[in-house]
Amino acid sequence: MASLRAKRGVRVAITLAATCGLVGGLGKDSAAADPATGRVAVVRTPGGGFQPQAAVDPSGVIHLVYLIGDPAASDIDYTQLVPGRTEFASPMRVNSEPGCAVAKGTIRGAQLALGRNARVHVAWNGTMTARPANPNGGSPMLYTRSDESRTSFEPQRNLMTRTSALDGGGTIAADGKGKVFVAWQARPAAAGSALAANGEASRVLYVASSFDDGARFTPERPALDHATGACPCCGTRALATPEGGLSILFRAATRGVNRDILLLTSRDGVRFDDARVDTWQTNMCPMSSAALALGKGAVVAAWETKGQVSFARVDPRTGRASKPVHPRGSTDNRKHPAVAVNFRGEVLLAWAEGTSFTRGGSLAWRVFDPSDKSTEESGRVEGGIPLYGLPTAVARPDGGFTIIH
Repeated sequence: MASLRAKRGVRVAITLAATCGLVGGLGKDSAAADPATGRVAVVRTPGGGFQPQAAVDPSGVIHLVYLIGDPAASDIDYTQLVPGRTEFASPMRVNSEPGCAVAKGTIRGAQLALGRNARVHVAWNGTMTARPANPNGGSPMLYTRSDESRTSFEPQRNLMTRTSALDGGGTIAADGKGKVFVAWQARPAAAGSALAANGEASRVLYVASSFDDGARFTPERPALDHATGACPCCGTRALATPEGGLSILFRAATRGVNRDILLLTSRDGVRFDDARVDTWQTNMCPMSSAALALGKGAVVAAWETKGQVSFARVDPRTGRASKPVHPRGSTDNRKHPAVAVNFRGEVLLAWAEGTSFTRGGSLAWRVFDPSDKSTEESGRVEGGIPLYGLPTAVARPDGGFTIIH
């Protein structure tokens, strides 16, 4: 965006192994990258922000949104990191109504997608007092996009017209042909007490679609024609494919105990098939998030099961997933995976360790080769995840990776 100026920006703490040292408050014993290549940059979210979400455009510019301020009533900032710079550009406020985003729980914050001509699209779960309000009651699902001049964001909009009882984390995806999709889990607005009494088993994943770069959205509709339930405090993740399709990863809540990870795939963004990627039987909501990234001929999905993070490559045409791969080592409370795939087909998986609703934790990451074998390229930043925080990751055009935490 033209109004962003890196020279007035916030200097970032970037750690590259080639520097042979750690900067920006990282622990001196923290490993940051493979010293032979220095391919992985580890960057702190600027301005004391948290819950970063990043995307990279073809020119290598990293676009970033993050929450800032009161965790119960946060604001959303947007910035860029240009290749060759070590400073983020001056941030731009995304939300038009102050304090309308939710950081508590780590699940309901802003998500980012790049559309046609790298236009920025952002969606987030609003607070109970956010405006515009949900006409059906409860929190609104809010959306905005950068304006035509790319110098500000349009006034935020609520996309919930037929649904209420928003929970879990909503998601957004966009492609280069003008399609924008926003998905969330909720109940029909007209749901009676009998349906509501079914709790999470009655929750449905809805999708609202735009075919004109986010100018207008269709009313939301269920993604599936059969019941799966939805885990009410878990995040959802969507990704548009270059062929015009859409993938959505979310956690079901069938019969209140089958909290399986489901992957929905669509060739047109309208009709979906679903496949079970992983299973987990528990009567507790794990408050988990998920991630999706485009790879070479595949969509790479990442999720959490029983305190372990995993990823798999998925054929976007068939929805078939490879055998899940997880990083070796302890499975003690690994959460909030972030995934990125470079042009070689290598996968970087980053995650949080030791976090809970009342405390932050550590950042960890590892690189896997194109055959999904674990490499020695890995790192850990003790205390790198703040309260209500999580990491995000992108693959740069040069084949390297950037993690923001």
